[in-house]
Amino acid sequence: MKFFVDTANVSEIRELNDLGLIDGVTTNPSLILKSGRDITEVTAEICSIVEGPVSAEVTATDFETMMREGRTLAKIADNICIKLPLTLDGLKACRALTGDGFKTNVTLCFSANQALLAAKAGATFISPFIGRLDDIAIDGMDLIREIRQIYDNYDFRTEILAASIRTVNHVKEAALIGADVATVPAATIKALVKHPLTDKGLDQFLADWAKTGQTIG
Repeated sequence: MKFFVDTANVSEIRELNDLGLIDGVTTNPSLILKSGRDITEVTAEICSIVEGPVSAEVTATDFETMMREGRTLAKIADNICIKLPLTLDGLKACRALTGDGFKTNVTLCFSANQALLAAKAGATFISPFIGRLDDIAIDGMDLIREIRQIYDNYDFRTEILAASIRTVNHVKEAALIGADVATVPAATIKALVKHPLTDKGLDQFLADWAKTGQTIG
């Protein structure tokens, strides 16, 4: 499974990239707002840090403006992935931009039927939102399972990018089901390494090592 970090915070991206833990980045208008920076400036800096895809989202709702915004975003860097809403105009723009050779990420997916349409439109990535489904008492993981089965049935090349991830268990379950990518907040990625028995075992090893009075190197 590939990990994308879901943030526009350059410090978080740089830290995780230096650790070798991320394969790309996803942003959205809310994350750009949180960054407090100009979208072109911050997106360009992010693209210079990571080699993998950096999703930058259009804000238009009509086809023509989506196309204009998408092409503008694509000029920022070669690793831009144009993020589009899962609407009829968004799917039309997805097909057109994909046909022009751009990577595309169709976002705000909440049903398997929507994911099927995105794959037929040639999306590079589909972003089903797990946490937001959980919020309304629908198991978001069931959606990942359905999309995985449909895509495997027809050998669609669109990658499942599990989004709206809230917990480390979301990451584990998405990986078990076979999501291609998980886009995860920085804090959740860091939390994946944590286990109380790891901490307890390390404390014991260090205590025993201190008793030997030895050093290495």
